[in-house]
Amino acid sequence: MDEIIYNILNDSSILVLFSIIGVSLYILGKGADILVNEAVGLSIRWGISKMVIGATIVSLGTTLPEVTVSVLAAIKGNPDLALGNAIGSIIANTGLIIGIAALVGTLSIDKDTINRQGNLQLISGILLAIASLPFLSKGPEGRITQWMGFIFIGLLILYIVGTIYWARKSNGEIASEIEGEESSLPLQLIKLVLGVALVIFSSKILIPSVEITAIRIGIPQSVIAATLVAFGTSLPELVTAITSVKKGHGELAVGNIIGADILNVLFVTGSAAAVTKEGLLVPSNFYKLQIPTMLIILVAFHIFAKNKNQVITKLEGVFLAGMYIVYLVLNYIWI
Repeated sequence: MDEIIYNILNDSSILVLFSIIGVSLYILGKGADILVNEAVGLSIRWGISKMVIGATIVSLGTTLPEVTVSVLAAIKGNPDLALGNAIGSIIANTGLIIGIAALVGTLSIDKDTINRQGNLQLISGILLAIASLPFLSKGPEGRITQWMGFIFIGLLILYIVGTIYWARKSNGEIASEIEGEESSLPLQLIKLVLGVALVIFSSKILIPSVEITAIRIGIPQSVIAATLVAFGTSLPELVTAITSVKKGHGELAVGNIIGADILNVLFVTGSAAAVTKEGLLVPSNFYKLQIPTMLIILVAFHIFAKNKNQVITKLEGVFLAGMYIVYLVLNYIWI
């Protein structure tokens, strides 16, 4: 089946390929959107706090496109696409999405969430940068090894268990305050499965489309992955953040982004590295732009989130979104 898809795409014109990428990204976003809605519905049914919804259930749902794309890319021998998607998504989440959310409404910060989840977000980014350094791999180039991937997955399990344990001890607001229609449990589960199916199907089309397009126009797959694919797979986070802010649930938006960034390191990168013996090769240009940008944006967000007003201001939002735009331009200048 995969070979048939690849052959059809390989015979398509560049315009058709771009159209297929656009449609695939749209379906990917819609599938994840359905998944998020039903995950939130289930959490409402079970009475989980906003912070846990944003940092675990919603983040797991919105990160599924990144996981699917990166794991399938790693299996197919495209480590550039796998790692570029993960790092690019962190940059898009924290720069573009937090920036836009701060501009369209009041992006409130929950102090306890920042002190716990926010610190883990920054530590995860630093851990990914360290794991990418050449001295941790056998060869001269940087490589996130398979054993490091398993360590990341182990840390992911600890993170989820720890978050749930902390949530039970806290007195956070109950998820039932979130607006939305409640469906029957069987219908919610069916929609959840549909969301997963749409994400996986669209990812199977997206990966070869990006690969063929990158080869034809002479742009490295790592650049395509860190910009176009990363933005596309971050669409669920963008939609969730804007919707949450407009409904007055800024904490949900921030929790979602913080959780998604942690999951992009532990879940997305960890899974992609764990499924292949070779691990994930780190392209040399990542040390020049992708990894430094990721760290700068994470540190900037961490500083902004610690301000006395407990709000990401519009000026801070402009800075974060501006950083993402500069990063986007530099990706195509420094090819």
